[in-house]
Amino acid sequence: MATFSSSFATLISSSIPHPPTRHACNFPTIQRIVKFPNSTSTFLPLKLNPLHLTQFSFLTSSAGFRLAGSSVGNAEPDGEDPPLVGEDSAVFELAKQKLSSWVYFAGILGTVLFVLDVAWLDNSTGYGKAFIDAVSGLSDSHEVVMLLLIVIFATVHSGLASLRDMGEKIIGERAFRVLFAGTSLPLAVSTVVYFINHRYDGQQLWQLQDVPGLHQFLWLSSFVSFFFLYPSTFNLLEVAAVDKPKMHLWETGVMRITRHPQMVGQVIWCIAHTIWIGNSVAVAASVGLIGHHLFGVWNGDRRLAIRYGDNFEAVKRRTSVVPFAAILDGRQKLPKDYYKEFLRLPYVAITAVTIGAYLAHPLMQAGSFGLHW
Repeated sequence: MATFSSSFATLISSSIPHPPTRHACNFPTIQRIVKFPNSTSTFLPLKLNPLHLTQFSFLTSSAGFRLAGSSVGNAEPDGEDPPLVGEDSAVFELAKQKLSSWVYFAGILGTVLFVLDVAWLDNSTGYGKAFIDAVSGLSDSHEVVMLLLIVIFATVHSGLASLRDMGEKIIGERAFRVLFAGTSLPLAVSTVVYFINHRYDGQQLWQLQDVPGLHQFLWLSSFVSFFFLYPSTFNLLEVAAVDKPKMHLWETGVMRITRHPQMVGQVIWCIAHTIWIGNSVAVAASVGLIGHHLFGVWNGDRRLAIRYGDNFEAVKRRTSVVPFAAILDGRQKLPKDYYKEFLRLPYVAITAVTIGAYLAHPLMQAGSFGLHW
């Protein structure tokens, strides 16, 4: 700051004509901004000789200063939002993409799907059915088995996430991502397949499928839930470890609505599907998934606080877990063109994939039934 102050004083000194020596000279008024907690800024005008600005100690403080009628130094103009300390989410710049990276991504994706099929899904060669049978053998209750599968997945997924910092130091970012995905993906697929196959088992608690308009409302709710994906999901090249995986501190887009969009989206999805299915298996699945994501709220904040420190605390102060809470109480100030943060290619892709997944429901169900899990 001292160097900046000296340079600023020199700039002013060299840019203002020096009049002949006089007993009285009119120099620009310098306003020092004195900020008091919980109050607006107060300006104390001081007439100073620019040749001797560096002799005043306040120039080396963090208070800030500016010329009357201008904005100079570290001071923020009144009413201006504080600068972002996090990253801009859902950004996709076509000019920065490399064809070779996406070819590599396609190759990795194909390899992963092939290995997943042979090592896990194919009942003649894989271990998926043996895993499901082992868990199912612990209880005759589909509800209990559903919860156990979610607990196993959640323990591995959140456990490895918590060990990320240490793991990346030992084996590197890419190797740890391969370990993380290679362990989590089969468990996630098993849980989803079991839910599809047994979603109408258990005790029927209510039947609302004949209510007019309910299907359309719940479909729209499920559709919206996918727009609450955590922004790191969009970084497909990092997900596949083509680019070096990073732990990001996002601050724009959906993060303005809620700091934990994945949790919010999961809650919306669970409520919609539970209302539609209306039985004890759906309730058990929703309880397990929502519980896992609520733990993720605490664990995610903890990990970001360790990694980013004061920057995360700044983001935390102006965001909220509850959707729209920070906006409503004034902690989150939306820019005038905030809607443009959603007019980006990743959200176009989400729209297409979500509609495609809905239309592919019969194929997904047929594939799951064929596994006999």
